[in-house]
Amino acid sequence: MKGWRAQPGRLAAIALLVALALFAIIKTDDVMRANALVAEEEAAMDGAAILASSLSSELDKFSLLPLALAEDPQVKALVAGDRDAARALDRRLETLASQSDAAAIYVMDAQGLTLAASNHALPTSFVNSNYAFRSYFREAMDKGSSTQFALGTVSRKPGLYIAARVGPSNAPSGVVAVKVEFDRTEENWRRATRGVYVTDREGVVLLTSEEAWRFHLTGSAPAAPRDPAEDLRQFGIAELPRLELPLAGASGEIVQVPLVEAQQAIGPAGWDIHLIVDPGPRVAAALATGRLVLVSIAVVVFAVIFALFAANRRRRAHEEAVVAQRTRTLREQLSQANRLATLGQISAGVNHEIGQPVSAIRVFAESGSKLVAAGETGQAAQNFSEIVSLADRIGAITSELRRFGRRQPGEKRIVAIGEIIDGALLLLRDRIHSHGRDIDLPEEDLRRVTVEAEHVRLEQVLVNLLQNALDATDFGGRIAIEIALLPDAVHLHVVDEGHGIPAASRDTLFHPFATSKDDGLGLGLVIAREIMRDLSGDLVFDANRQHTTFTMIIPRHR
Repeated sequence: MKGWRAQPGRLAAIALLVALALFAIIKTDDVMRANALVAEEEAAMDGAAILASSLSSELDKFSLLPLALAEDPQVKALVAGDRDAARALDRRLETLASQSDAAAIYVMDAQGLTLAASNHALPTSFVNSNYAFRSYFREAMDKGSSTQFALGTVSRKPGLYIAARVGPSNAPSGVVAVKVEFDRTEENWRRATRGVYVTDREGVVLLTSEEAWRFHLTGSAPAAPRDPAEDLRQFGIAELPRLELPLAGASGEIVQVPLVEAQQAIGPAGWDIHLIVDPGPRVAAALATGRLVLVSIAVVVFAVIFALFAANRRRRAHEEAVVAQRTRTLREQLSQANRLATLGQISAGVNHEIGQPVSAIRVFAESGSKLVAAGETGQAAQNFSEIVSLADRIGAITSELRRFGRRQPGEKRIVAIGEIIDGALLLLRDRIHSHGRDIDLPEEDLRRVTVEAEHVRLEQVLVNLLQNALDATDFGGRIAIEIALLPDAVHLHVVDEGHGIPAASRDTLFHPFATSKDDGLGLGLVIAREIMRDLSGDLVFDANRQHTTFTMIIPRHR
């Protein structure tokens, strides 16, 4: 009865805690969202100011160019009637346009006919085109200078035309115009922002990071009717469509938070730049931060409860570390035992490899002594040279034996793959010859490929694979070592045309104690794969090849 009476109290306490948690989450979300939106608006204004300053600097760079050219003697001579100066001026304007990054620079006479242009050699040349219909030409003739953004009649590319009058107001003789295109600026906007566009005094979108927005009317456009004919000449569109805001994301996705739009004036041009920012990521980060604070508080409250669990985890971690250390030690011992067993298997061949040079040394030494006594020093010197060569051979064999049997294989180093192959063949040479085997080796350029590994452990794996291949092939059977290079690894294949591996045994090749040999323990391939994986590689059986193939996957040296 007491338990039943106490249960409603516990349920009420739980319900109260849940309600408080929900209330705290809602209030925290409201505060963090409002702060994030304010911060995003401030950042958007700063970003718009930076973009406006950059665009203004670019416009200022070109604004003085037509004014300077209008005072140029060569330009004045051309519009005054000296048509012989046109071609020389063409080349000069071409160089100037290339240096200033202007799309085109051209000179028109008082009737609007283009006499010289920087694009004179292009199919889109302005030469002999008449631009008297352009408002920038008419205003420059009347007021001395003018600007107009329009779609090119020849290139069909939008740009800003900056014009200056040649000659005094009472006797104008022509106009110099510079066309500026903003492809690079708009491309930079596309890469760096969600959306940017520039409007003129009438609210027409001129520059934009989204091509689909160009020559649209924004909400700030005046309600006065427009001249369709003039719009068609200037923008190539008779009726300018409306640009609806707020916009979706730049890639068409639906945004979770209304987009923020920042606006900044661009001085002399009378333009406004609009930067569209998605506050979603900042709001999401702020909400995550707020909730993280709440979670942190909850973690502190329940820290005492989890203290016992932490102690228990530490104890288990210690036990796991001890087990892991013992496992590593056992694997090292198994690997060492495998190497020693391999040495035992090849010891007879190695003794024979050493015995022959020792006997030859004795013969050369005895005959050398007799030759010295007989005064035949030249022949004696040749005998002693043979003794040195045979001693070097014995030294190489014993050195390879010592290194192969070492308990600690050593640190990883950069080694040529051919060095591994040569070491394995040196240990197995007598057995290979006595069984009438020929092992096909890879080409020399492949043998020079370097890997980063432990020489002894790679050699141990290769010796095991070669011994298995020797056991599986009859007298004169073919065994090959092949190398395939991949971008990040070297694949060393040991191929034999022997008895093959039954299909029923392939699934258990790398299982401990699974063997087809009467005297085998079934640990050789298991240890070999463990060694390769410990070296960040692998050992696999390639079932797709025609002949029995084991592949050592060795990471390449970078």
